[in-house]
Amino acid sequence: MSNATTARFSRRGLLAAGGALGLGAVLTACGDDKKDGGADTKGSGDTKSGPWSFKDDRGTTVKLDKAPASIVAFTGVAAALYDYGIEVKGVFGPTTTKDGKADVQAGDMDVSKVTVLGNVWDQFNVEKYAALAPDVLISTMFDDAGTLWYVPEASKDKIAKLAPSVGISVFDRQLTGPLQRMWELAESLGADMKDTRITEAKKRFEAASERLRKAARVKPEIKVLVGSASPELFYVSGTNLSADLEYFKALGVNFVEPTEEAKKPTGGWFESLSWENVDKHKADVILMDDRSSAIQPADISEATWKQLPAVKAGQVIARSTEPILSYDKCVAPVEALAEAIEKAKKVS
Repeated sequence: MSNATTARFSRRGLLAAGGALGLGAVLTACGDDKKDGGADTKGSGDTKSGPWSFKDDRGTTVKLDKAPASIVAFTGVAAALYDYGIEVKGVFGPTTTKDGKADVQAGDMDVSKVTVLGNVWDQFNVEKYAALAPDVLISTMFDDAGTLWYVPEASKDKIAKLAPSVGISVFDRQLTGPLQRMWELAESLGADMKDTRITEAKKRFEAASERLRKAARVKPEIKVLVGSASPELFYVSGTNLSADLEYFKALGVNFVEPTEEAKKPTGGWFESLSWENVDKHKADVILMDDRSSAIQPADISEATWKQLPAVKAGQVIARSTEPILSYDKCVAPVEALAEAIEKAKKVS
């Protein structure tokens, strides 16, 4: 994953397959990892007047004369900041569906009020970006090379010249790490992190996490498979790189893991199976990629899929493959998995 070629391949693989997509007692119980950030990585600066600075997960410190007013961000990042009261001017990444509605990755944002620079992979309108007079660009990172998610390789240099960038890593760390970093970023941008709505969301996330831990402890025999569907292939995701899955695994969830040999060509993200071989792994609960780039369970017509024990038992739930990094948006996925395990019957 350290060289550029592998990083680019893994990003495309993640987009296609949903492979990737750790605060209180929860963090302590799961183990504090240096990759999850610390005091030396916090943003700082007076958000009301005076200079602004933020040290991102590449170790790069962005410094401005004042807090950025014109923010452009990857859609999922913009959605997280929106939950903290910070609105952006422009977005790039899955924002609207074919019928013009908000994509799942847009969260609660009013997508009609932001400039969409690109709605699909490799699409980014540099001219529109320049017209926004951006102060900063913010995105997540799914590799250890500092590659900004959904910023096209072909135009990244032009984009970089127009404004500094901030990268929040979701690569090979527990979910609580990126959540804390997004919290710090929002706070540096002027968000009121003492707002009751925000603090209560954090408490709900922590409670949901404890519920999942208990469910996994009570039913350790329940095996969970993480999948994503395309017309030609079914992808089984591994847990070692994805922020949500690493966190769930730390809470005790028993995951099906792709074989090591199968994972090697994709840098560890996932295993590709033909629909004829979709029953290779035995599972009691299936988590399915909820992104618009993946076929949703209700639309899968393959007979082999319909014969899977977990499918026949109705034990299939959605997975937020690219979680919106606000506590509010991360509550539901944790609760859903906890409930699924609590109710699951052993069918594998």
